[in-house]
Amino acid sequence: MNHHWNRREFLKGSSTAAIAALAAGAPLAGFLASCNTSKIKATADTVILLWMGGGMAHTDTFDPKKYTPFTKGMMANDVLSTFKSAPTILDDVYFSEGLESIGKVMDKGTVIRSYVAGDMGHILHSRHQYHWHTCYKPPQSVAAPHIGSWISNQLGPVNSVIPAFIDIGQRFSLGEGEELKAFHTAGFLGNEFGPFLIPDPSAGLESVKPPVGMNINRFEKRNQLYNELMSKSPMGEMGSDYQKESMRRSMEQAYILLKSPEAAAFDLTKEPKESYDIYNTGKFGLGCLMARRLTEKGARFISVTTEYEPFKNWDTHDNGHTRLVDMKKQIDGPIAQLIKDLDRTGHLDRTLVILASEFSRDMMVEGRPELKVQEQVDQPDIIQELKNYGMHRHFTDGCSMLMFGGGIKKGNVYGKTADERPCKTVDKPIRIEQIHQTIYHALGIPQDTHYVIEKRPFYTTPDGLGKAEMDLFS
Repeated sequence: MNHHWNRREFLKGSSTAAIAALAAGAPLAGFLASCNTSKIKATADTVILLWMGGGMAHTDTFDPKKYTPFTKGMMANDVLSTFKSAPTILDDVYFSEGLESIGKVMDKGTVIRSYVAGDMGHILHSRHQYHWHTCYKPPQSVAAPHIGSWISNQLGPVNSVIPAFIDIGQRFSLGEGEELKAFHTAGFLGNEFGPFLIPDPSAGLESVKPPVGMNINRFEKRNQLYNELMSKSPMGEMGSDYQKESMRRSMEQAYILLKSPEAAAFDLTKEPKESYDIYNTGKFGLGCLMARRLTEKGARFISVTTEYEPFKNWDTHDNGHTRLVDMKKQIDGPIAQLIKDLDRTGHLDRTLVILASEFSRDMMVEGRPELKVQEQVDQPDIIQELKNYGMHRHFTDGCSMLMFGGGIKKGNVYGKTADERPCKTVDKPIRIEQIHQTIYHALGIPQDTHYVIEKRPFYTTPDGLGKAEMDLFS
């Protein structure tokens, strides 16, 4: 893989992927100060989102059920989990085999077993990922900001040199790339609050260098020319005054980072070998390492993804069992080490770490039992081949999440799913608006935070009705 970005890619990385949405005239009227009628004592300063893109099966990861090994001629409806259960550090709490390392750090966090994904008709990954990351169901007449952008906008950077919102591991040159771009933006908030994109953490330092062939002096001249161009362009030609100023500030942020000592945090070759080797399970593992290094340097919101690509990684439409063996190897060690490292250095107390996916999977049910949708996988009732052994259909009525640090309860289990198919949520259902407000609450951002767009309020959660789940806090 070529680790050197061309000039266009550099601008995308440094000034965020929101350019297209803003240039298209995303509504920006009525930018009022956020309405903060209540004061909240923050329990966290930083958020790390570990994103399992593609649909992580709950019964084969953090909510195992009865295990049924593969045999030719087995009944598909009898299979609830394709892995054995493994004990965690918590009494009577089990994870799926292959996640033992994460299980050993659950005394530092909470496992949520009752997340219920949104109902949006035909299930599409990009639509549900848009919903999870923005809290709004697509399409929207207003460009909805990513949760990381809301946080960046409301709180600003912890360290003025480090971008407040950093996204690690997702490329947009894959299937559904344009759909993924739609929520990897700050929407109407403006470019300066969008993500600093690091597609490949092993080439992280290249993301904050001038493009190949452009030395620092030439880059300085380009930056100066850009500022002059933006200041002289007629209204509407390159966006509104607000858009141009937001873009200018985001470019200035990239320029400051480029010349700062903090840029070394992106260089994973500076990590001691014994630590590097633990994290080095692939792009995701190295993304966790970069997230730790950036947290130590003062990042505000960091997203690290296993990367969503149709029919790859967690998007198991076939060979679900064998593919999850590999996915667990990618995530188990790095996530556990991330939690241990943050705890050891004292950063975990003020860092909220979240592991989540857009929805879960089941072998038989597509959607949810009372609201089934069109089946996307031909799952035979009798399994003869190993490729049909696994959780291949999209399931939205019982999903697992993990939360650590930032004031979250330690050694806690929240919610429950049924032990027999359909393994749906039966206790303490929690939805995306509650998840978002729980995150905002941890950061001290009030529930009624909003801007007025097109003469109507646009809240962090739809209509401002989302409420934090206080039972998740210690």
